[in-house]
Amino acid sequence: MSKLFFFDIDGTLWDENMVIPESTIPTLKKLQEKGHKIFLCSGRSKGNIRSKELISIGFDGIVAACGCHVEVDRQVIYENILSANLTERVIRILADCRMPVVLEGPEYHWIDKEGFKEDPYILYLFQELGKSAKPLTEYSSDMRVNKFSADVLPDTDYERVKRELGDEFDFLEHVGNVVEFVPKGNSKATGIAKVCEYLHVNREDTYAVGDSVNDLDMLNYVGHGIAMGNATEPAKEAAEYITTDIHEDGIRHAMEHYGLIS
Repeated sequence: MSKLFFFDIDGTLWDENMVIPESTIPTLKKLQEKGHKIFLCSGRSKGNIRSKELISIGFDGIVAACGCHVEVDRQVIYENILSANLTERVIRILADCRMPVVLEGPEYHWIDKEGFKEDPYILYLFQELGKSAKPLTEYSSDMRVNKFSADVLPDTDYERVKRELGDEFDFLEHVGNVVEFVPKGNSKATGIAKVCEYLHVNREDTYAVGDSVNDLDMLNYVGHGIAMGNATEPAKEAAEYITTDIHEDGIRHAMEHYGLIS
């Protein structure tokens, strides 16, 4: 019976330098050869998944933007777009609270370049995304935004942000004072559920591999949740199985552990 496999990108499929371990791609290909389907499952929006090496692997679909964008065989089966009114409110509140933001959409990113100043990740976004990365000053009401991320700075009024936006968004707090804001009712788990429903696959026949805070829901939801050896402690606690580090062929060892490849 065909099973579904969902893989986080950062810290799971590739490391902090966007290097994919040698053993990973052959492992994914073996899963497909056995009739299983493999999916990207990322906090990154579709507009920020552009690596030719990653895309050329040939995934059967994608759960992007923490479940706000779901594709199967290149067909979008679900999309959550923030309303213009809510997006404008977010921009206003975060500016007032001194919290620089990246608005993340299926085609473009809008970035508070001045607020982030010389943040290396922001420089990377402009370099990697090219024309798809736009300054926040180019905001217009027809922007298609799935979710957003922002930095907590020393003078950020984060408590006010939580008060003002807590009814609409879940706050996923990462190391390094980065916060992902995901519209309530959306997560990697809800995205996986939509794929299962679309393909008529039971939840028990799903596997997910991840390493961080935005993976907790999916690790708890799937039939078999797998945490990388380099995962955060909460991710390890949520997982059914903890594999080896990304630099120690973690994905390959996980699939061998479950007898899925040899």
